[in-house]
Amino acid sequence: MTRSWPTVAVVVEQLRRRAPGGIGTYASGLVGGLTRLAGRPDGGPAVRLVASRWAGSGADPLVALGWPVEASLLPGPLLSRAWDRGALRGPRGVDVVHATSLLTPPAGGPPLVVTVHDLLWRDHPEAYPARGRAWHEAALRRALRRATAFVVPSRPVADRLADAGADPATVTVIGHGSDHLPAPDPASERRLRERLGIEGPFVLSVGTLEPRKNLDRVVAAYRSVRHRLPGPWPLVVAGPGGWGEEIPGGDGVVLAGRLDDGELAAAYRCCRLLCYVPLAEGFGLPPLEAMAAGAPVVASPLPSTGGASFVVDPLDVVAIAGGLLEVASDDAVRARLIEAGRAHAARHRWVDTAAAHAELYAEVASR
Repeated sequence: MTRSWPTVAVVVEQLRRRAPGGIGTYASGLVGGLTRLAGRPDGGPAVRLVASRWAGSGADPLVALGWPVEASLLPGPLLSRAWDRGALRGPRGVDVVHATSLLTPPAGGPPLVVTVHDLLWRDHPEAYPARGRAWHEAALRRALRRATAFVVPSRPVADRLADAGADPATVTVIGHGSDHLPAPDPASERRLRERLGIEGPFVLSVGTLEPRKNLDRVVAAYRSVRHRLPGPWPLVVAGPGGWGEEIPGGDGVVLAGRLDDGELAAAYRCCRLLCYVPLAEGFGLPPLEAMAAGAPVVASPLPSTGGASFVVDPLDVVAIAGGLLEVASDDAVRARLIEAGRAHAARHRWVDTAAAHAELYAEVASR
């Protein structure tokens, strides 16, 4: 007998952003996992995708995700402000609403599940602009009032959310998947190398160009050991622009900008290693993506890495440099990290993430 599942409105407004970032990857990975669940014998929740008005040309790209799209008449900024102020009601006609970020519709409709990815604006206020800190703080307070249940990607975030006032019984830890990037292909690698002017191995760093990602220390560490690496390998810094001081290029540093999914998969596949040492993360997707592609990882202590990375202190440039040099040069260390990383990433599939969400939706809908 097929199980009866609730209907869920999933807020995917992040996918309307110019740079969807990690939250966008989570939203699209979750929706893809729910699609796969729906094709299984036991099925899964029926989904509606909720977002602002599509302002581009041609078909709404959200339609390609395979579920009905409930697009507001309002553009993104106006929809966000209306929801923040409670001036526009949220989705109706569903059993559960899931906000995949702190942008939450007002209460008064179906029960609301909210994903809180981190509270890093509290832990590292210097790494956020004042306007961003103010919005996140107000959004968290709204979520604490509006939500029936919370999803977080790791136990540290669950603890911080409880400190902020959430009932621990309402908080569920569900990690992210690693299988959202396409398989690397020769055309994507060729396009990437031609655009960047790189022929051989390189060191890779991935992330939005903002202070929290700690890229100034990554660059300093790389430049301190550049001439001790096994070859004249550049440091490729891939990611969209954010805020704060610019990362200087030159002297071996190549600023790649934002990569599409094919280029990112190719970068992970052909890099010598990934160096990802943010000041803090609620989870940390890039190391998991790199591990799935077979790249060894140098990282700060992160919930996503599961003991499968070479861990360094993100505040210690000498330690970061030592990790870069050892993982770039020592074949035994590399082999151990690659094997451990592949095994760790294989345990993180979006369909499993979606299944855990589906169980939570069912539980919330039955209350």
